[in-house]
Amino acid sequence: MNDIKLFVCQTDCTDPARNLAAEELLFWRVRPGEVGLYLWRNARTIVVGRNQDAWRECDAALFEREGGTLARRLSGGGAVYHDLGNQNFTFIARQDWFDTARHARVIRLAAQRFGIDAVIDGRNDILAEGRKFSGNAYYRSGVHCYHHGTILIDVDMSLLSRYLHPHPEKLAGKGVASVVSRVINLRELNPSVTAESMRLALIDAFEEVYRARAERLSTDCLPADDWDALTARYADPAWRLGEPKPYTTRLAKRFGFGEIDLQLTVEAGVITRARVYSDAMDAEFAPALAESITGAAYSRLAIADRIETLSSQWPDESRLAREWILSNADV
Repeated sequence: MNDIKLFVCQTDCTDPARNLAAEELLFWRVRPGEVGLYLWRNARTIVVGRNQDAWRECDAALFEREGGTLARRLSGGGAVYHDLGNQNFTFIARQDWFDTARHARVIRLAAQRFGIDAVIDGRNDILAEGRKFSGNAYYRSGVHCYHHGTILIDVDMSLLSRYLHPHPEKLAGKGVASVVSRVINLRELNPSVTAESMRLALIDAFEEVYRARAERLSTDCLPADDWDALTARYADPAWRLGEPKPYTTRLAKRFGFGEIDLQLTVEAGVITRARVYSDAMDAEFAPALAESITGAAYSRLAIADRIETLSSQWPDESRLAREWILSNADV
């Protein structure tokens, strides 16, 4: 045993706006020396990353017409499909106890309970037999942090491929031809895996990895008024879908860290508005990039100089973006 305090919060709610709101409230609630595990599921939902263009990532109109819900999370990364065959998890801690390697051990250990050997692939994927069953993303504000992700158990793969439209370069980078060929349901490997059995395995693995007993919480611990208000914000179409705005110039490229899609309004040779869409894991880079280039002259050197101001916080991303702009014949 040690001095760390653990909690587990589970919910039977399947409304994505309400579940994302609960996640954020738990995120702000976590105390020093405490690590939480939030377990939740969504009914048919596509969740896009904070900085993604929802209309390009999926067929949002078709999806919602056929009874699905499009949601947007706080973290970066790419779009994911949820249904009740998917188990979501969120590890929540303050910075001093935030340990993504430990979180990954929890997922691996839970999978091993079913005889499934899980392998960490890069920063945000967990694989079984060479195919992805868990995608992960991260968010931080001040000292508060979370790491959340999916576990594919019995997801309807036909719907996943029907609605999601990942960029072809993203799939090519993984050496696969389609989004379905890249992923796997754990029930294909062990039919005894269910959402309930996986939740129990996750809780057991969480306590084993941290060597402590977790307090069991329900979402009743959340302030009702705050939860309702935050749910309304996550359900707001302006947050979920964004507002399409006209632009005069578009520049897009996929890098190793993710895509950058610049949509610029240029007036009298000056960038008067910049929108940056991205599936980069760091959710703060895209808005910082947009802010940095707004007001710059529309020229390679002027834009590159503005991007250079981001180099202290994002050295790799800013270097690659700057080199791209300087070599771009369209600017």
